[in-house]
Amino acid sequence: METSRRTVITAAAAAGLTAATAGTARATDRRTPVRELFGRLADGTKVHRWSLENGGTRLKVLSYGGIVQSLEIPDRHGRYRNVSLGFGTIEEYVASSPYFGALIGRYGNRIGKGRFTLDGKTYQLSVNDGENSLHGGARGFDKRVWDVEGFTAGPDVGLVLRYTALDGEMGYPGTLRVKVTYTLTRHGDWRVDYAATTDRATVVNLTSHVYWNLAGEGSGSVYDHELRIAASRYTPVDAGLIPTGELAAVAGTPFDFRRPKTVGADIREANQQLLYGKGIDHNWALDKGITARPEPVAALRDPSSGRTLRIATTEPGLQFYSGNFLDGTLVGTGGHIYRQGDALCLETQHFPDSPNQPSFPSTVLRPGATYRTTTVHSFGS
Repeated sequence: METSRRTVITAAAAAGLTAATAGTARATDRRTPVRELFGRLADGTKVHRWSLENGGTRLKVLSYGGIVQSLEIPDRHGRYRNVSLGFGTIEEYVASSPYFGALIGRYGNRIGKGRFTLDGKTYQLSVNDGENSLHGGARGFDKRVWDVEGFTAGPDVGLVLRYTALDGEMGYPGTLRVKVTYTLTRHGDWRVDYAATTDRATVVNLTSHVYWNLAGEGSGSVYDHELRIAASRYTPVDAGLIPTGELAAVAGTPFDFRRPKTVGADIREANQQLLYGKGIDHNWALDKGITARPEPVAALRDPSSGRTLRIATTEPGLQFYSGNFLDGTLVGTGGHIYRQGDALCLETQHFPDSPNQPSFPSTVLRPGATYRTTTVHSFGS
């Protein structure tokens, strides 16, 4: 099923996700994806950049990490800006990227103490976040070169990205064959379809780690962005940002985004959860749960430009990260220093540490089954 801009907005209105600022669908301007050499890794491996445009959205993607290097959309006056954080060279991505724009796997988010037990056997994973494993380990999917092919399909244009993770890579069992499809629809939506199969029982949780600033990359804080999340519960964490297993009510806490409010409204409250994350770095248990088709779960709006982002997904969780660890040491594509709060991430996913939390939705994938999830990003102004 294609989830178009119009479909997402109509469903969002039905769910109470204010659609007044969504804007109208723009005329189709489909182009064949264009590939160019972006750089080379230290071992000489070529990294390509793919450029594509459709429905008024412009997207640039790297074969390294499946990274969204830039995503440009117009404001209320038709002026384009790149609304995702990133770098201008492959060397910067390799040296110091905090997952800017990357495809994340084999397991998005954290696994406590970097280990889990499956079918009676305990697996030790690559540990890269204190004592925990984060985003697949020290060399997750974000640091791999993917095979990429461009395509056009009717009015849509896109990329198919493939990567095979071998049995034992970063400690995970099973050879995992991954296919991710990026589609720009005729309405300008960016749709991401994830699929994977395995030859041994394993765990998998794929997501995208775009850092959003709808005012424009390098424009400063996103604390004035208005956000809504369709979730009445979230998963509190311990000091290592590992879920405690509780599904806590957001009511009466800084984590209540059931009605639109600015990102910075409560971010400096004296709340232990905010202290653990140095801001917000938590998973919301979406009210809709797991669904067969993408359903609206979040809406983001920048009042200065009028740009909007609406997210629909099949996934049960959404990790909202408020850019807490951007510390002024990185310079982005536009030549500006990135500081705390200069972007935010909205990562659709299963819950963190699910392999160690029996009450959470399962992330186990077995031979003969296919992992499939879909997330659709719709833009307006």
